[in-house]
Amino acid sequence: MAALALLRRVERTLLVTIFLTMVGLFFFSVLAREFGGSFASRVAWIEEAVRLLNIFLVFLGLGLALERGLHVGIDTFRDRLPDRLRRPLLKVLDLCGILFSAYLVWLGVGLVRFVLMTGQQSPTLELPMGWIYAAPVAGFALLGLRFALSLFGVIDRFQPAEPLVGEAQ
Repeated sequence: MAALALLRRVERTLLVTIFLTMVGLFFFSVLAREFGGSFASRVAWIEEAVRLLNIFLVFLGLGLALERGLHVGIDTFRDRLPDRLRRPLLKVLDLCGILFSAYLVWLGVGLVRFVLMTGQQSPTLELPMGWIYAAPVAGFALLGLRFALSLFGVIDRFQPAEPLVGEAQ
């Protein structure tokens, strides 16, 4: 459980850092365009950076969202089933989630390798595009981990999560 708590802390810290970086960069970009004159053309890379950070923000949040029960789902039928039918159904759902996530990680790794071999680079930042395609790989790996933890009873993703510190109830 200590490793899981550390993973949660790292994920939260990374997500907050990415989000605040996006806000800061975008704010700076708006100021540069409004008041910078010719300087604004030198910060055109910010638009691309914010877009790429947004991709990582979305994918890296998949695991935490699943663990906290924040993924969209239709639970009316599931919750009305008797316990003897509901428990096996939840295990099947977790197993399907693991398989789906593992398949997407496998596809994503192949895509990252392929794109890195092509030498593609992002237009303004000139980053290797393969690293950008790594966001879904990391996100679905974290998602698959949460499905596995739910399957083996380490977490209960079907119960409402306790609020985070400072979170409104």
